[in-house]
Amino acid sequence: MLADFHCVAGWSARGLNWGGVPFRTIYEALIEKVATPGISHLTFAGIDGFRAVVTLDDALNEDVMVADHLDGAPLGGYHGGPARLVSPRQYGYKSTKYLNSIELHTTEPRDGHADFVAGLFLWLVKAHPRARVAAEERHRYLPSWALRRIYSTLIPRSRP
Repeated sequence: MLADFHCVAGWSARGLNWGGVPFRTIYEALIEKVATPGISHLTFAGIDGFRAVVTLDDALNEDVMVADHLDGAPLGGYHGGPARLVSPRQYGYKSTKYLNSIELHTTEPRDGHADFVAGLFLWLVKAHPRARVAAEERHRYLPSWALRRIYSTLIPRSRP
């Protein structure tokens, strides 16, 4: 699947060729049959401690996948391998790297990071619950432009 990757800091990597399994396929084959009725949110957790909460509606978009390849090669550690979530319509912080578990919720759980300091920073910034690129939903309470300059100094703009 060809898709762009958009960082909350304002840079994008365009035309990435992701390979993997559509999340909808995984959900319909494995999760939907055993899930409690009323599932509204999913937590995608990575082995690095990061947790992204995604609404079920957003996770079931046709372009959301669990990727294990990038540009025809197995997904390496730098890009979140061996598997990661890819949700092109959302900012990159929803595309969990090093995916190792998916949790189901009937209400919106807390997202963030298992590490206290990283989790505190993410709690203070308050990630947007939807993080849709088209609507510039970067943060829950801050306007989209508020942290753009800070982010741009902290996050490199180029893709290796």
